[in-house]
Amino acid sequence: MKALVSLRDWVDARLPIVRAWNTHMGEYYAPKNFNFWYYFGVLSLVVLVIQLVSGIWLLMSYQGSAETAFASVEYIMRDVDYGWIIRYMHSTGASAFFVVVYLHMFRGLLYGSYKPPRELVWIFGMTIYVALMAEAFLGYVLPWGQMSYWGAQVIISLFGAIPVVGEDIVQWVRGDYLISGITLNRFMSLHVVALPIILLALVVLHILALHEVGSNNPDGVEIKKNKNANGVPVDGIPFHPFYTVHDLVPIVVFLFVFCFILFFVPEMGGYFLEHANFEIADPLKTPAHIAPVWYFTPFYSMLRAVPDKFAGFMVMAAAIAIMFVLPWLDRSPVKSIRYKGLFSRYAVLVFAASFIILGVLGVKAPTPARTFLAQVCTVLYFLFFLAMPIWTRMEKTQPEPKRVTTDGGFGFWKSMGGLLLVILLAWLPLKAVGAESEYHCGTIPCDEFEADPSDKISLQRGAKLFVNYCMGCHSAEYSRWGRVASDLKMPAGLVMDNLVFADQKIGDLMKIAMTKKKGKQWFGAPPPDLTMITRARTSEWVYTYLRHFYADPNRPMGVNNKVFKDVGMPHALLDLQGLQECAPGPVVAANGGVKRDPLTREEILEDNCGRYTLVQEGVLSPEEYDQAAYDLVNFLAYTAEPMVEDRKRIGTYVLLFLAFLFIWVWLLNREYWKEIH
Repeated sequence: MKALVSLRDWVDARLPIVRAWNTHMGEYYAPKNFNFWYYFGVLSLVVLVIQLVSGIWLLMSYQGSAETAFASVEYIMRDVDYGWIIRYMHSTGASAFFVVVYLHMFRGLLYGSYKPPRELVWIFGMTIYVALMAEAFLGYVLPWGQMSYWGAQVIISLFGAIPVVGEDIVQWVRGDYLISGITLNRFMSLHVVALPIILLALVVLHILALHEVGSNNPDGVEIKKNKNANGVPVDGIPFHPFYTVHDLVPIVVFLFVFCFILFFVPEMGGYFLEHANFEIADPLKTPAHIAPVWYFTPFYSMLRAVPDKFAGFMVMAAAIAIMFVLPWLDRSPVKSIRYKGLFSRYAVLVFAASFIILGVLGVKAPTPARTFLAQVCTVLYFLFFLAMPIWTRMEKTQPEPKRVTTDGGFGFWKSMGGLLLVILLAWLPLKAVGAESEYHCGTIPCDEFEADPSDKISLQRGAKLFVNYCMGCHSAEYSRWGRVASDLKMPAGLVMDNLVFADQKIGDLMKIAMTKKKGKQWFGAPPPDLTMITRARTSEWVYTYLRHFYADPNRPMGVNNKVFKDVGMPHALLDLQGLQECAPGPVVAANGGVKRDPLTREEILEDNCGRYTLVQEGVLSPEEYDQAAYDLVNFLAYTAEPMVEDRKRIGTYVLLFLAFLFIWVWLLNREYWKEIH
């Protein structure tokens, strides 16, 4: 122990670590009345660490070129031991970062953490937010998926709206006339080197500025104005050990939610990992609807709400820039929303609802009604800031308390009422403009499908169908024969004899002999790789697609498909299913039901292809074909994510550990805070 103390003193004499510790932890006094909203500051630091660590590990196996980027991400997911955990950790962390940052910013808005003397703290925080947006955008491009590519194409092209120098700026950012490998290289350099350094520096400055003026609190009371004879704030407590222990509780809760998403729903319905990004970037294939990742969508909605490209760009930029001057827009004599007037409270609720509406509209295809709503919400967004100097000066406020209160605020039920009001204010306008999505499977609802990776017999049958009926044209070039054999409990020799092509080895990728050039000659476009088709389109879509081929002599291959209209490929499973022909059928309503005559209650047969008649029998009965289609899609779902069973199994153990850890940290926190409370 003496040796350690001597070492500490020796280092401290040359590097004042003890003074730094006392300044920012041991002798830094924070208000004793921090509430729920103050958790998100420390959580943002937790996510920052997660992103830095996971990003370093990803970089070890990532290859940043247009030819290899997409394949290297799949290599990490499939061939690097537990690489999928690192990738999901990084992708989930990206969204989690913005969740906690947005809530952290909203807390500052509620309690006036931008008002004097904390103007510089707010400015540093906003600069962090802008740097974070740039970092997220650059990282979003690196997987080189379809939506990443085209999203970058749209965002970068916005700079072209700047008069005179716009096109030169666009070319300078891209490094080429189009987004290409050189764009990817410079984005990777900025993402993994330059911006992380800037972010870390800004975070340090943000904390230094905060600790210089002291933390705000829900009452807006300056605790430094009330000190005892020893110069210690009477309403403050040392940050360590009280808040270091106290923050362990929300950290464990956050990690529980974070790990639940990571292990059980990493895609989050296509919002954390977009479906289109499971397809490799194709400069010749423009997606039907281009939308950025969800945390950019409020500003994307503002961009689309303005008809003129340059004006839209300026509005989007102004929406971020105006938050920098917030400290000088709020003229209220009090800081906290607790003591501001009714107008300020309702204005915050409308502002929050408008921001949510803009975020939802940003992921939807534009319609006249949605565009009008986006324009209204954009006006409300700017009115909140531009009218703030007027209402904050004129409204009647309550006097701030001279000491911090531990039982103040709106209380649980009033807070829940405010949250419910925000949800209603956001939901009702979205419902009015039809913000719900159209059918995912084209003009019909998707058939029900639930993959079962534990059903090895089904997967084996699906593998056989895939090789015999699909691999003549389609590859699965990100999956390996050896892993398929191991996961599906099939002997390697049996796989080599019955499934693997003669010139391939068990450890090879599941490629086919047909080149893309030949595929383009025969079909007009090379048939896509099917390794991740169920993640790019969803399993329900693929299953429905396989069941809805019908005869159409107007198509080059003699068949069409209700899910993928004007399909350009043959019905590969024709000899199994037989040939279906369109027949009149009921019109499907928006709720998934069918339209009926109001008097007779009989189905209204207005859809020319609402039903099928079998004109050419196949080898299988309809029930047997449905089972074969299920087996095939079940196998494709497995190839898309072969680690799904391991993911859920490991996730269960992780969540159980965090549940036990929560009990321990909660008891520890109660012990430390029993005297404070």
